[in-house]
Amino acid sequence: MDLSTLVGNAPLKRQLSLETARRGLSHAYILSGPAGSGKRTLAGLLSAALVCTGGGEVPCFACSGCRKAMGGIHPDIIRAGGEGDELNVARVRAIRSDAYIKPNEAPRKVYILEGAQTMNDSSQNALLKLLEDGPAYAAFLLLTDNAAALLSTVRSRCEVLTLSPVTVQEAEAFLAARYPDCSQAQRANAAARCEGILGRAVDQLEGKAGDGKALEGAAKLLERFCSGDELALMDFCASLERDKWDRDALSALLDEFLLLLRDCVVCAAGALHESDPRRRALAQQGAAALSPKALTQAAALTERLRSACGFYVGAGHLAGWLGAELAQLGR
Repeated sequence: MDLSTLVGNAPLKRQLSLETARRGLSHAYILSGPAGSGKRTLAGLLSAALVCTGGGEVPCFACSGCRKAMGGIHPDIIRAGGEGDELNVARVRAIRSDAYIKPNEAPRKVYILEGAQTMNDSSQNALLKLLEDGPAYAAFLLLTDNAAALLSTVRSRCEVLTLSPVTVQEAEAFLAARYPDCSQAQRANAAARCEGILGRAVDQLEGKAGDGKALEGAAKLLERFCSGDELALMDFCASLERDKWDRDALSALLDEFLLLLRDCVVCAAGALHESDPRRRALAQQGAAALSPKALTQAAALTERLRSACGFYVGAGHLAGWLGAELAQLGR
């Protein structure tokens, strides 16, 4: 199977290539990884492979099916769950009804379900019936930030493909090919900061890294963590709920907070290379105020909370958890 356009993820590529050579593609996959990790790229390749009519290695990228798939215009590739399209019970039942209508022109009919972790139990159970008893030609690609957020019964009917972060070298090579007009320093900075998630590096180079709200929030959180003032820390975390930060916004704040914590650890080791004066000053502040142990424990906590953003946990509960745990670490 030709997965050359997916950066990194060598073990996953070997797994898919071996499986498709032995028994062909499965009828259902869960594509798991954080936003920007390549889920959409992999979904595009799998959907093209499923509708490919080239007769050789799939996807061939030459047949009509592949060209339409890669152009986003194939009539037998249906996308659901994108922005403004909630995967509620009614939507899943509509997909189930549509699945029994035979493909227009391809051998398979492919459903790409984005944000699968947002489905509640009722929606997932409705989908489960389709995964178990759907027509043989129907295939399903469930894209999720966290496969564990899906019911075990759904996971058991699918093959789980977990995307891994790419190396800094792989990120730099990708960015050099895609953004030759950016300076080497800009590409290196984006590759180093993205934590192996190429989508973040792309957003940084294209000026889409956010409006600064997440960084500003993360900076305030770090300053209060450094101060050792539990009341100020808890008040800030409570303000996240008062100001109606949703899970996506809170996840972005946690991304930035994790980067700042790691900068603090690197700064404490005397190895910080940060061109942004604001980030450099925050790293120096954290390194001076907190021990490496407290910083690494805070980073581990932030990782857990960031994963929890993919579950049905309210932003208020996450903010409270964050404040209580950081207050304990800061003592």
